[in-house]
Amino acid sequence: MFMDIDIDKVKFVSETSMTIRGSRRRTTVPKGIVDELELSNGSKLRWILFDDGSILLRKVKE
Repeated sequence: MFMDIDIDKVKFVSETSMTIRGSRRRTTVPKGIVDELELSNGSKLRWILFDDGSILLRKVKE
């Protein structure tokens, strides 16, 4: 199962690395996405994992 993606609606694509130190897990949100979504310290992101291993990441509306 794959999510259908309309490539004409894609604004930004990037890859980041995961950093794991003990029980702390960190990932970096690319600057282009931070700027576009107007993320700031304390902004919340929702991670949605599907059975096929794909992930949907959305900004939580405040």
